Formats: sequence, structure tokens, C-alpha cells
Amino acid sequence: MAKNEIPYKIYLSESEMPDKWYNVRADMKNKPAPLLNPATHQPMTAQELGGVFCEELVKQELDNDSAYIDIPTEIRDFYKMYRPSPLVRAYCLEKKLGTPAKIYYKFEGNNTSGSHKLNSAIAQAYYAKNQGLKGVTTETGAGQWGTALSMACAYLGLDCKVYMVKVSYEQKPFRREVMRTYGASVTPSPSDTTNVGRKILAEFPGTTGSLGCAISEAVEAAVSTPGYRYVLGSVLNQVLLHQSVIGLETKIAMDKYGIKPDIIIGCAGGGSNLGGLISPFMGEKLRGEADYRIIAVEPASCPSFTRGQFAYDFCDTGMVCPLAKMYTLGSGFIPAPNHAGGLRYHGMSPVLSQLYHDGYMEARAVEQTRVFQAAEEFARCEGILPAPESSHAIRAAIDEAVKCRETGEAKTILFGLTGTGYFDMVAYEKFHNGEMTDYIPTDEDLEKGFAGLPEM
Repeated sequence: MAKNEIPYKIYLSESEMPDKWYNVRADMKNKPAPLLNPATHQPMTAQELGGVFCEELVKQELDNDSAYIDIPTEIRDFYKMYRPSPLVRAYCLEKKLGTPAKIYYKFEGNNTSGSHKLNSAIAQAYYAKNQGLKGVTTETGAGQWGTALSMACAYLGLDCKVYMVKVSYEQKPFRREVMRTYGASVTPSPSDTTNVGRKILAEFPGTTGSLGCAISEAVEAAVSTPGYRYVLGSVLNQVLLHQSVIGLETKIAMDKYGIKPDIIIGCAGGGSNLGGLISPFMGEKLRGEADYRIIAVEPASCPSFTRGQFAYDFCDTGMVCPLAKMYTLGSGFIPAPNHAGGLRYHGMSPVLSQLYHDGYMEARAVEQTRVFQAAEEFARCEGILPAPESSHAIRAAIDEAVKCRETGEAKTILFGLTGTGYFDMVAYEKFHNGEMTDYIPTDEDLEKGFAGLPEM
């Protein structure tokens, strides 16, 4: 290797791991709008949120001013099982594309849960345990979050109840069994075990479910069971805070070798991975210290950013959760049962929504056949089978690298590889058999969701 050549994988030492999470809200001129009580339309108080979430997590959710928050020693010790995660130079993909661009990806799949979700799962489980709770409830789409939380709960001795979107429950039985191996109970959603689940089934017989449905059921189960609280794998401020460890590590590694990305790309469903990856870079952009082109990539079948409305909406289909101001397709929007997995949520993080609204980043939507074409090309070059969610970012990264080939610009591209796709073989099988189709909702389809937005 030449003296100044960047290694294939950049690893940090344990001593270089971040000991604080970064809160991008502290540097935002326009803060994300507060969560509202659905009955009064007034900002939710800490006391009200405390009936659903753990006390320490409520503090983090409401803290718009602290730029850095200490990572407890116990959480850092758990992180050391799989962090720091590698920053990889995609030399083989660059060669295959014949591009002058330099492509890097932050790989979050080197842990048993197979994705970045464990970064927040262990934090939320830790605070629940410290509060003396018996267990937690949650929803999961593709299964990465449920897998991560069940692993964290097993480690800390907490009970874990997971409501899994029905289409994923059926498409991904192995992910379900990993959760059960860790001791979690897994229920396909919507189910007949909750009032809201029965209501949704009555209104939409045969529905394949949605994250909004599963959230409603998990919240109902939490508030109706003593000693339990609800935890969420994406969207919320607290989750983006915990996931900032991804971006912080990435920036430390890049600074170490004098690398500055021109373009930063992340898949976007609720916002946890994208928000975590871009956080320190966005902080620099907000403070006027540097500039980056930041791209959120979402499925064309669930286009919250690119075709949604920036409005207050329910976070769940059952309309029992607080109202959040975000880019949304409406809480009643039921996405097509495609293979975008964890990117099927009807809304987007209030933090990312505000940043997008203010013009600090851009968004694009891509069809799933093009996503799987990119996934296959990446797997053949880089030797990792990527998750369908991550492959949205891969698609955009390849597209940008091809543009560089056409223009001769040697831009540096960074994207987030959120995890592996080894539990997504049904999707890969349908792609290889030519059975995968692209569903794009019509304007009429979207209007049905928008019609259900609450009047403010």
C-alpha cells in the first residue's frame, strides 16, 4: 500500500470511540416543532410523556439545547462488543463503475442484530432497567429494530413485547425467530390482542399492516400494563441522538486521514440511520463551518419527503400517540407490501423534516427494482449482501458516482450501510425470478392519507 493510500477499512481504537452523543437540535436555528397532545393540541409536558416513555428518555426528547450528552459507561461498555464499526473505502465498486469518485460507506452490520438499531436499543433498554421497569413494548417493520431491542433486553434481563408489521412477519420468519430466541414475544400487527388492533382489522379486513398500526398496538400494550413503557426505533429526537454515534465515529475516522465528503447519502424511512450518519456533518453545516450535499433516499412506494406534506400528524394509525410536525403521507396511509421493509413508515423524523424544509438537505425517491439492481451490483463487488433499506442509499451513491464518471469530477461520496440482508432472501428471490414490481402510489392514493390529517 502506498504511503498516502487510504486503507480498505478504517478502524478506530476503543479509546477513540465517542463518549458523548451529539444533539444536532442545539445548532438548529429553527428547532423541530414540539410534540402536541392530541386532545388539547398543546405541547406535551414531561409528565404526559412520562406515562409512555422512560423518564430519562423524556428528558432527552425535550432537550433542544444541550449539544452533547454523556453516554453512560454501561452503554459504552456494551458498544465495545461491536463498536467502533468500520469505515470502508469501496475500491472494488469504484473500479467496477470506472468512476473517479471516491466512495466510502460506514458499515453497521457487524453485530448479532445485523443493523445500526442496536445503538439506540441498548440505550433505551438501559434507561428502562435503571428506572426499575419490568419490560418494554415496541413495533418493528422489517425486524431489525425488534431484533436489536430483544437482544438488548435479554442482556439486561427485561421483558420485551414486539408488534411486527404483518407483511414482514410473514415475509421474514427467520428475523421473527431471532427475536424469539432472545426471549421476546412477537405478534403480527394488526392483531386481535389490542383494542386498536381489532378496530383496524374491522376497518381494513385483510390489511398487511403498517408501522403506524404496530406503533398503536405497542403503545396501548405499554400504557395498559403496569411496569412497562414504550420504546421506539426511529423518528423521535432521542433515537437520532443515540444514533449520532455513527456519524461521530465516521467523522473521527475521516478527519484522521484528512478526508472530507462532498456528498453524504442515507436511506430514509423514519430517520434513525440518516439522522445518525449526518449529525456531526450537519452540525458543521448549520454553524457555517463546512458545507456538504446531503441526500435522503426513500422508496417511491412510501415517499414521505418527496410527495408528503409538512404538517402535524399522528405518529400512529390508531391516533393514540402525540402529534408530530413532520413530512407525512397521513397516518392512515397503508403502504404497498413491497420489500422496502423498515422504510414503510408514513412520516419522517421532525428533526430531519425541519432540516429538509429549511433547505439543508435534499431527497429523492427510487423504485425497488432499481434498488435491488444496486444491491446486487454492490454485493458482487464488495462482498456484503446489503439490507434492502441500505440499498436505497447504495442506489443513489452509484448514481452519483456514475455522474462523476461522465463529468470527470473526483468527488468523495459517503453513504450509510445500515446492515445486512441475509434475512431478506425472499425479496432477493423475487427480484432474481423477475417477480418484483414497482408500485408508485397515485396522487389519488395519497389524497386519501392527506384527508385524514388532523385539523389544527
